[in-house]
Amino acid sequence: MSKETVQDTEEKILVAAKNIFQKKGMDGARMQEIADTAGINKSMLHYYYRSKKLLFEAVFSSLFSLLAPQLNRVLNDDSSIEEKVKNFTDNYISFISKHPYLPNFIIQELNRNPKFIEKIQQNPAFPNLEKFEKQVAKEVEQGILKPTDGRQLFINIISLNIFPFVATPLIKGFLQIDQKEFKVLMEERKKSVSAFIIDSISNNQQP
Repeated sequence: MSKETVQDTEEKILVAAKNIFQKKGMDGARMQEIADTAGINKSMLHYYYRSKKLLFEAVFSSLFSLLAPQLNRVLNDDSSIEEKVKNFTDNYISFISKHPYLPNFIIQELNRNPKFIEKIQQNPAFPNLEKFEKQVAKEVEQGILKPTDGRQLFINIISLNIFPFVATPLIKGFLQIDQKEFKVLMEERKKSVSAFIIDSISNNQQP
């Protein structure tokens, strides 16, 4: 097979597997169904991926590779912490709105296989918090921010952005809204989350 044919087949497999895993999870997915969805036979699927576990990890890695560079770029640019909060929230919600299955997909895989984090940490784009933590400490020292721990701040940012997508059915039920209204709510949340976090850490008494 030509290189182009191999790449095209691999792409079809990953797209099909992503859709099946999203709907049925690791345990419920069947290799035959993935092969049928990709338009290939099961033998061909096993030629590319010997087991469902290897295919699952390949799908996970491809999805994480879409998100990680965006997070890392925001955390390590030269903008202020306030701008980082705004950009992180805007980028994350925009991205996950296009890939709403991703947060649950990541959490389920990490819960199923905690050691898998060691593999994704090898990704060159895996978010690095060192500069972010130092910048938070510096802005606290300069009086721009209230006394704030960079690690706790990052957890707060992640939590406030991730939870609505992880708990989408629950939120829809509580608020009695449909998918269209949920999308509008998430768009509005970009400003709401940013404002909430910035207000909690900004030192309004600075000169």
